Amino acid sequence: MRTGWFEDVKNPVAGLAVAAAVAVVAALVAVFFVAPREATLGISQKIFYFHVASAIHMMVLFALCGLCGLAYLGMRGRPGRWTAVVDGLGVAAAEVGVVLGAVVLVTGPLWARKAWGTWWTWEPRLTLSLMVFLLFLAYLALRAFAGSDRFGRGVASGLAVVGLPALYFIHFAVERWGGAHPQVVFKGGLQNPDMQVAFYASLLAMSLVSATLVVLRLRIERLKGRLDALYLALDRRSPGA
Repeated sequence: MRTGWFEDVKNPVAGLAVAAAVAVVAALVAVFFVAPREATLGISQKIFYFHVASAIHMMVLFALCGLCGLAYLGMRGRPGRWTAVVDGLGVAAAEVGVVLGAVVLVTGPLWARKAWGTWWTWEPRLTLSLMVFLLFLAYLALRAFAGSDRFGRGVASGLAVVGLPALYFIHFAVERWGGAHPQVVFKGGLQNPDMQVAFYASLLAMSLVSATLVVLRLRIERLKGRLDALYLALDRRSPGA
């Protein structure tokens, strides 16, 4: 008898979760034992590996949510399998993205305090990141309030679509508008090879963790949909219906 999906080694979610766990351990080893301490910031610079990896995947997941919202509006919220998948994927991406956004907004000020001498400054990238985080938090609140109402889900999807242009501005905010935030890492921000190893290990770990959480959350959303359908079927069969 099967008592859990983790007991089935052929389950792709179980394999993804195991890969994510291994990648996280490898990333922690690379960050704390392979990458050297930065000469100016010391040990506090290691926040960078968690902060940047979380920020990148936050933006990817918010973009995925916005694209799912666009697809949902294109389908006009018609009942169907693919509509449910797109809607559930958008919710899953937004929830995991908000969690990563919280990590970004916590680790950012900790790093800024050491680097700039202040917890927060209203410079372009930080301000836009906070606004987008609050926007997708509002999306989740509206989506939860809407329940199974198609109109409410459509309004929430429209709110997610609004976040797509803001994500573009976050990415190019430093280059176009300046500010105190460091320049893009992929353009020469890390010169030490060991630091690069730690950075890419943290990116891989965060990718696998994000994918695992999204897939699990999507499964929960599908089970919730089936449970709602079962309740409706039972309600129709009840004598008082």
